[in-house]
Amino acid sequence: MHSHISPNVAVDPSNPNMRPLDGPGQVLRVEKLRKTFRSGGQEITPLAGVSFSVQRGEMIAIVGPSGSGKSTLLHLLAALDTPTSGEVYFAGNSLWALTEENRAEYRNRTVGFVWQRHHLLSDFTSAENVAMPLLVQGQTQQQAIQAAARWLTEVGLRGRGLQHANQLSGGEQQRVAIARALVNQPALLLADEPTGDLDERNAVTVFELMRRLHESYHLTTVLATHNPWLAQRADRVLLLEHGQLTPLAADDLAQRRAPAPAGAATNISGERG
Repeated sequence: MHSHISPNVAVDPSNPNMRPLDGPGQVLRVEKLRKTFRSGGQEITPLAGVSFSVQRGEMIAIVGPSGSGKSTLLHLLAALDTPTSGEVYFAGNSLWALTEENRAEYRNRTVGFVWQRHHLLSDFTSAENVAMPLLVQGQTQQQAIQAAARWLTEVGLRGRGLQHANQLSGGEQQRVAIARALVNQPALLLADEPTGDLDERNAVTVFELMRRLHESYHLTTVLATHNPWLAQRADRVLLLEHGQLTPLAADDLAQRRAPAPAGAATNISGERG
């Protein structure tokens, strides 16, 4: 068993000498993952032994009703939480066989995370927010801000680095959050309802940006969404329901809600919002 994870970094737009990782290969494997909580004297099991794998370069969408365990699953994939039982392997390494130091390195260097809420720090500029992961890694202020400026340009916010989060629209705030998630060149992008707080137009714009970056930088992406139109743009769709994860064919997804036209977004229950 390896004690250290190689991050399999994606391409950095600031470094033209880097090359993407090409070719097939299983980068993520989940085996019999179970998570149990106790609440009000009751046992709740959002994950009841789920198993699946993700190939390098895939975009996987996890759909399911609110409270079904989608966020719990992503937190386990990011090593932000520990399972009751089961394993998550990244690049052949069990996350819970790693030392805590190496799990922290996995979270900081291998994984980029986009949340439903942007979680930007309002006292800092957009560039400073994006630069934060690099500063944590020990890069100089100048290096980190320069890299942040390049990633802000990549997400369509060139010249906006000095603006604070409260000076940006909701869609712009989420684009800053995407830049922050990718500034440290992760191999794995996890996104938990990344368009859930956005209006229809901005939801489509942000997802199209994520899809472009996923393809351009050869990322492996797992996203949770209520939006069937966005889910259909992924390479595969998995339904999480009653603690079980099952493949969802395009026809099955369409039965849950007809595909939305460009510029429209609906949730998995068919309701707007």
